[in-house]
Amino acid sequence: MSPRASDEPVRLTRIYTRGGDTGETSLGDGSRVPKTDPRVVAYGVVDELNSQLGLALAADPPAGLRALLERIQNELFDLGADLCVPFAPGDGRLRIEQEQIDDLERLCDDWNARLEPLTSFVLPGGSELAGRLHVARTVCRRAEIAALGAESLGVNPLALVYLNRLSDLLFILARSANLGREEPLWKPGASR
Repeated sequence: MSPRASDEPVRLTRIYTRGGDTGETSLGDGSRVPKTDPRVVAYGVVDELNSQLGLALAADPPAGLRALLERIQNELFDLGADLCVPFAPGDGRLRIEQEQIDDLERLCDDWNARLEPLTSFVLPGGSELAGRLHVARTVCRRAEIAALGAESLGVNPLALVYLNRLSDLLFILARSANLGREEPLWKPGASR
């Protein structure tokens, strides 16, 4: 087998390793931890979020949104790499950086500027794409909570901020996916 190229992040020749059969797994630094370790839970929920974005992409979003979601999927792999290695400032590892958060905030502002101001809480739903983005938003919130649960073990504080901003962006993108149709809004007490 030829050596791995420098731009090739991993090479998997066999998917199963049997290394996790006893309920442990390896973190990115090689240390072994139980699969119930809060860091493993956190990057597992980030993986679930990434899969939800894959479902949103399967709903055939417009080209600009497609490119954005694909970029976010790649950043979520970066985030998972960040979460799977205990954090130490300046350790040279792949980490979420302030520029990525700044970009999410810019995207929130840009996409939100296209929307009408909210007059009520939005119910998840509307178009298929909007519904899938709402599910991704809620999984993103759960990923943030899971990452907070790992904070005492050494988590990049910017990873937490990134997840918080990303859930805001996913809410805005879900609303954007309903442009041109009536947005489902909460009607307090409507069932009484």
